[in-house]
Amino acid sequence: MTNNTDTTDLTLVLAATGKTGRRVADRLTALGVPVRRGSRSAEIPFDWDAPATWAPALDGVTSVYLVFSPDLAVPGAPEAIRGFTDAAVAAGVRRIVLLSGRGEDEAQACERIVQDSGLEWTIVRAAWFAQNFSEDYLLDPVRGGEVVLPAGDVPEPFVDIDDLADVAVAALTEDRHAGQVYEVTGPRALTFAEAVDEIAKATGREIAYVQVPVDAYAAVLKEHGLPDDVTEFLSYLFGTILDGRNSRPQDGVQRALGREPNDFADYAHTTAATGVWNT
Repeated sequence: MTNNTDTTDLTLVLAATGKTGRRVADRLTALGVPVRRGSRSAEIPFDWDAPATWAPALDGVTSVYLVFSPDLAVPGAPEAIRGFTDAAVAAGVRRIVLLSGRGEDEAQACERIVQDSGLEWTIVRAAWFAQNFSEDYLLDPVRGGEVVLPAGDVPEPFVDIDDLADVAVAALTEDRHAGQVYEVTGPRALTFAEAVDEIAKATGREIAYVQVPVDAYAAVLKEHGLPDDVTEFLSYLFGTILDGRNSRPQDGVQRALGREPNDFADYAHTTAATGVWNT
């Protein structure tokens, strides 16, 4: 293992208050790597909608964990990624680790922008996050005992974000990951109904899974006040991407870390023990 990251090097972690960014920033800090946590509320703020914030956030930075919100598949993402990457090159950044999505042509267009930048790059293509059931929009439905989604019998190899964060940190701190594309998934694929059943077993509760059409799901999201871009993105994922193209588990975790990824059942039991799913 080669680690040429000096402890004086500064790493910018974007979406540092989010599910993956928070974990990456905490792990880097524990390793003694100086971190600038990029968010709108940070001391040096970073806002994708305010390009004037990009250069100050990149000042003095040598590595970047690049997360675009809400997703690389949304309109305008390639233009933002190109502008940010140009700013990173101008600021003297050497290394970028990009969080990307599996099976998304739009995301892969953004990947190519980073790959063509002249910087050292690593792409981390992630499966659906297991933690969406415990740290995001599916938490309240799990607590309420009924998860309603427009997902049928197509399985997904849910990835534990702790695995994803370990891969990202390795790529940020070890030279051997430069030029690698890691598809990070769990070790087996489950349908959403099977995932909910795993959570029910781990909590000892009855949790129903109800499948609905995509249009009906989008209407409910809008009724609950979710932003239009988030609603449109989720509709795109369930209506287009969840068609079987990503069902096969991949070996990104094994290749990057030399170990097996966490299983969804282990995630469910560990999370249940925290009490977050208690009613």
